[in-house]
Amino acid sequence: MAVVWESRNRVLIADPVPRVMGIVNVTPDSFSDGGRWAGADAAVEHGLQLVEEEADILDVGGESTRPGADVVPVAEEIRRVVPVIERLVAAGRPISVDTMKPEVAREALAAGACIINDVSGLREPAMAEIAVDAGAAVVVMHMKGTPQTMQDDPQYHDVVAEVFDYLAERVRWCESMGIPRSRVAVDPGIGFGKTYEHNLLLLRNLDRFATLECALLLGVSRKGLLKTMTGKGMAQRLTSSVVCSLVGCTLGANIVRVHDVGPMIDAIKVWKEIRGWGSDDGYRDGIGG
Repeated sequence: MAVVWESRNRVLIADPVPRVMGIVNVTPDSFSDGGRWAGADAAVEHGLQLVEEEADILDVGGESTRPGADVVPVAEEIRRVVPVIERLVAAGRPISVDTMKPEVAREALAAGACIINDVSGLREPAMAEIAVDAGAAVVVMHMKGTPQTMQDDPQYHDVVAEVFDYLAERVRWCESMGIPRSRVAVDPGIGFGKTYEHNLLLLRNLDRFATLECALLLGVSRKGLLKTMTGKGMAQRLTSSVVCSLVGCTLGANIVRVHDVGPMIDAIKVWKEIRGWGSDDGYRDGIGG
């Protein structure tokens, strides 16, 4: 079933074909790329390469959210992400800012971003106010604790029910704050305050989250659960990342957040053709504007 996800006067999703969100880490301590794109020039070059690989959305982040990551001061996070966003806007793809800080979100939106991707689930009420004022879309994620504490023995009675109830409440809260459901995407937060068994249960029951009647984002690219599944190190997780993301698409994910855009785009193209979503279905029409 197609959902609508929109931001400002821009339609991000209006058909059943999953969108690919390419990751642009402007951080020296990312779990996945170790600061390879930490400088602004390198990050912009990487973002433009992801556009060439047909990324639908670019997600720019200036603070690592890996377990135990250090908190980045507001001014430094703004310094990292805003120049990159300003330069990537010209590429024509919607830009998402990956941040938990309202001040960073405000500056990123002023620079041309149109999506706030907040791993804290908009815990700061000011984040919702900023999104409303800008007409921005939001991604609301579930995380137990903070990046510094989330993997300290996370416990759940029923992880699927608890994460579902949390996200359902956050969607209702967003609506009460003036953010319509059509501007909200939810993310169950794979790897954020969950054990391997918790992550597996969430993935197996991903279709339940698709019943929230808003866009569903899945981020599994290169994550530790894939090492548990395959025994492969970070550099060898391309295949498992694509397969896991594509399985998520079959269970209702509307957006997959990935490092390796080209292979993910190819996988979705093949799946799209097999499903019978032909070239006239409007896929990507209007994504750039």
